[in-house]
Amino acid sequence: MSEVKSAFEFVSSTEVSSLNLTVEHYQHKKTGAVHYHLASDNQEKVFMVALRTMPKDSTGVAHILEHTALCGSEKYPVRDPFFMMTRRSLNTFMNAMTSSDWTAYPFASQNDKDFDNLLSVYLDAVFFANLDELDFAQEGHRVEFETMDDPSSELVYKGVVFNEMKGAMSSPVSQLWQKISKHLFPTNTYHYNSGGEPAEITNLTYQQLKTFYNSHYHPSNAIFMTFGDLDVAELHEKIDQQALSSFEKQDQKWSVPLEQRLAAPVRIEEAYAVETDDDDSLKNQTHHVIAWLLGESANLKEQLEAHLLSQLLLDNSASPLRKALEKCEFASAPSPMCGLEDSNREMSFMCGIEGSNAADADAFEALVFEVLNTVAETGVAQEEIDAVLHQLEFHQREIGGDGHPYGMQLIFSGMSAATHYGDPVAMINIEPALEALKEDVKNPNFVQNLVKDLLLSNRHFIRLTLRPDSGLGAEELRIEKSKLAKMKAEL
Repeated sequence: MSEVKSAFEFVSSTEVSSLNLTVEHYQHKKTGAVHYHLASDNQEKVFMVALRTMPKDSTGVAHILEHTALCGSEKYPVRDPFFMMTRRSLNTFMNAMTSSDWTAYPFASQNDKDFDNLLSVYLDAVFFANLDELDFAQEGHRVEFETMDDPSSELVYKGVVFNEMKGAMSSPVSQLWQKISKHLFPTNTYHYNSGGEPAEITNLTYQQLKTFYNSHYHPSNAIFMTFGDLDVAELHEKIDQQALSSFEKQDQKWSVPLEQRLAAPVRIEEAYAVETDDDDSLKNQTHHVIAWLLGESANLKEQLEAHLLSQLLLDNSASPLRKALEKCEFASAPSPMCGLEDSNREMSFMCGIEGSNAADADAFEALVFEVLNTVAETGVAQEEIDAVLHQLEFHQREIGGDGHPYGMQLIFSGMSAATHYGDPVAMINIEPALEALKEDVKNPNFVQNLVKDLLLSNRHFIRLTLRPDSGLGAEELRIEKSKLAKMKAEL
């Protein structure tokens, strides 16, 4: 019997002894789609297909597309194949999610037949979505009369994602994160709200959604990741036959450009909406955050150094920066935005306070730099460095938790690197890089130099003051209503 030639070619294989698995890297010959398989004798099989999605505005196109793609496909034209499968499948995990630069469709199951059924539904939803205009209206945005059968009533915006983002963006912490990203990344995709800003979601057209789908939801832009005890040759045949063989290679390469570095820090004040007319209640409601742009997240050495520094400064009440923020006289607490963000192409480190006043911005900045200068001069105790290294090591070997299957957690740890054409295997197998870091920290000035290099001499940082504004919500509503009134007048 002649051997069936695989549609995928083998690229490399790396054993990760600390996790009892082998990471195999394959590439689809025809389209260039990549596949990383984490071979393990675990009975829970995990599958994920992800696409690099890099929006150039805040209409929420990637987020709305993720919802609409699951509303029926060529092979499964029913209204909601996804939720029908949720009810009758033996899955241990089923979801879809939009990040700032990728959209992923993962599932997990311990049953082979169920795995194959889900695989078929997922591949069809991603690569052959129907994208019906009515589904776009339901999931994205539409206009209705406030009283459905009364054409004289006011027009209102409706839509699953529109309402979801209205709820999400009403939280000050969500706005804080979005505004930090906007100013820290002035020129690339992170500048925008990938989930969608309610005021901008309503500008997205059905045609723009389809254009985004056709260009981004293509095998040449896809990353497949799997985990468990799987027959890879069989899986490759299914993925090729059910989806990839229908496509030609796409020349377009989707990637996030590196951010243009700021020559000098930027200090901004922005507002968030609060519902109150009482000026006294607006006191002590301001957030202050300083955020630095660091190196690339796919560089594991730099990522581990940044994690080490972040934890040394902020991990607990005895950590120098956390201690100063907790004891700060002009704030009620450290900001929820404290720590390292390593999921974007370039990492960012931030620290802040909440329950403050706009006038305290300079004092807050002075406090932060005073602490950093002290650490740069005196360093931190060796036992604290050892404790953080131990934590990083423990985190690498930890199994389970988080509500996600173990294999799913491992896949997500390599996801960002794969998105940015880095090496996800290194992110899954951090042992060698940890060993190198343990050697580096033996240099008595290592931590002092890290503080100087990453923060003190890094001029790409922003200081954001987010203050309450009792008139902002009413003004946003007025703008939305006047847009709808104009529309109604033209009906």
